[in-house]
Amino acid sequence: IFKEFRRLSNALKKATMIRAAAFSNSSIGGAIIRNSRRFLSENVAPIKKVGPPKKFNPKNAKTTAGTGRLPGALSGEEFSRNRGPISWAAFGLVAVASASAVGYYQVERERRIEKAMGKVVTTGKPAIGGPWTLVDMDGNLVTNKSFEGKWLLLYFGFARCPDICPSEMYKVGQVMDTLLKDYPEFASKIQPLFVSVDPARDSLQVLREYGQDFHPSYIFLTGSPEQVQLMAKKYRVYVSKADIDEDGDYLVDHSIVVYFHDDAGDLSDCFTQSMRTKDVIEKI
Repeated sequence: IFKEFRRLSNALKKATMIRAAAFSNSSIGGAIIRNSRRFLSENVAPIKKVGPPKKFNPKNAKTTAGTGRLPGALSGEEFSRNRGPISWAAFGLVAVASASAVGYYQVERERRIEKAMGKVVTTGKPAIGGPWTLVDMDGNLVTNKSFEGKWLLLYFGFARCPDICPSEMYKVGQVMDTLLKDYPEFASKIQPLFVSVDPARDSLQVLREYGQDFHPSYIFLTGSPEQVQLMAKKYRVYVSKADIDEDGDYLVDHSIVVYFHDDAGDLSDCFTQSMRTKDVIEKI
């Protein structure tokens, strides 16, 4: 970086000198210079040179010959010329140091977060979840008791979700495929559940068709608006209906979390959208 700045600075100086020489050698440039010299000689009185005092005292004579400088001090032009490209090099050094500091901060921050996550110790049980009652695709009432003995991967979404819900459900499907291949005993004890937060549009028929695009182990559940709202409240799920468009369609904003329950029905962990498939498998 220093070599490149020095090369650019020298090239700029050479270009400036070449342009100045070309200007003075040209007919127009020479005429301007000659006229300027003539004007100065005719209209400006010559400056009388005064020698320095015999004994110089900075307290009594702050500057020398009206220049505003102490004896031996360099002028602004001389100082800039002697400095060369050092200022550009300093800027480059600061930029490199800043980028390195930011990169180190990010790496160190992620390392500390991962280390802290591995050492988190909790006591008691989180106030998330509880008894609930919904309807499966056969129209039967099911409750949290219906899945005792199973580890649940519970996700809240809706069938008309354009991207996030399919992505999260596909990730859960990848988790199940990997577990079936590498840990078949674990996979047989895990049950993925999908709970609709849009019961007004997600009928049993709609959910049956929707479920054909995802892992066959999924169980889709819905219910009355009151049942769904009560369950979402117990799981601290954020649900908000967006504005209806001209076609009568709308989206539903909701939390993006997969709740992992143990075989006793207690919440064991939560998997967020940022977690990768292998991270979820390691947690399970």
